Amino acid sequence: MGPAGNRSAGPFGFSHGGRNPVNPVKELFGKLADGTQIHRWSLENGGTRLKVLSYGGIVQSLEIPDGEGRYANVSLGFDTVEDYVASSPYFGALIGRYGNRIGEGRFTLDGTSYQLSVNDGENSLHGGSEGFDKAVWDIEPFTEGSDVGLYLRHTSADGEMGYCGTLSTKVTYTLTEHGDWRIDYEATTDQVTVVNLTSHVYWNLAGEGSGSINDHELEIAAARYTPVDAGLIPTGEQAEVAGTPFDFRAGKTVGADLRVADQQLLYAKGFDHNWVLDKGVTAQPQHVATLKDPASGRTLRIATTEPGLQFYSGNFLDGTLVGTGGAIHRQGDALCLETQHHPDSPNRPDFPSTVLRPGQTYRTTTIHSFDA
Repeated sequence: MGPAGNRSAGPFGFSHGGRNPVNPVKELFGKLADGTQIHRWSLENGGTRLKVLSYGGIVQSLEIPDGEGRYANVSLGFDTVEDYVASSPYFGALIGRYGNRIGEGRFTLDGTSYQLSVNDGENSLHGGSEGFDKAVWDIEPFTEGSDVGLYLRHTSADGEMGYCGTLSTKVTYTLTEHGDWRIDYEATTDQVTVVNLTSHVYWNLAGEGSGSINDHELEIAAARYTPVDAGLIPTGEQAEVAGTPFDFRAGKTVGADLRVADQQLLYAKGFDHNWVLDKGVTAQPQHVATLKDPASGRTLRIATTEPGLQFYSGNFLDGTLVGTGGAIHRQGDALCLETQHHPDSPNRPDFPSTVLRPGQTYRTTTIHSFDA
């Protein structure tokens, strides 16, 4: 690959490599305990290299160049299926049926109460103990014009993890000619249900295993966020970020206010909150966040149709996990920027609705654009 400076302009103002797409390649990655084969798909386009597992729809690695054309994997992951099964904190996974937390794993819909799988204290997190991150997805590669990608499909049975309705899900990972990684989510149901899909990539633009992301610069287009209680469940308030550590509107380093004695930061041991994006729900993706590593110059821009963004500063990485580069991951060694509807929305009528009914199609899109 040539230097990033030789890239052609992308749709969100970045310059990307003008390389022809490389057809996705499939290989055996490992097996689950029951013998189920897990495959890894490798694809490349526009200077971006992506590796995806059929287990959990996991992004095992995402490589982009710096300004000198030097590649680094900017996402956290593992080398084996066994590590993902045993101890993964959702590294790179597709999240569903419901991304983020639902208080006490309970909600009422059309007069019927539902009890979900509880796996985060007394709450349900990321779809429960056997969420979409642990499903084996059916994957089909495609090449369409100058784009390459993968169709990922999974059907969740009625009653799975306590959710109502059979949910048929299709997620499309696309690498564009500009090197953008686009995710299109779709789902349909045969009964009324709730759904909130997202991706849980842990980002470190300096490269996986390079250390703290506290010097990364982050900007979020949001004047409000949703404060949480001690269990990290939204209180229902949509508070102003002005004058608080949660104000990233003008951009600042991740670590700038990370140790401020703010009760919200104490609850989460750092940032683990949902920002209410100024743009709200939109038909087309709009830019909402920018992350930059000053040392390497690598920059990530995120555009989405979603109304919320969960920024998690890697607070619970505890030094017990070894990544693909052989380094131990410690607190603050990566961060997540999860585009989504707000947490606990089924219990918060003032939040944008996550209800899906028969005959409707759930659709959301998020685009990750890279530059150096």
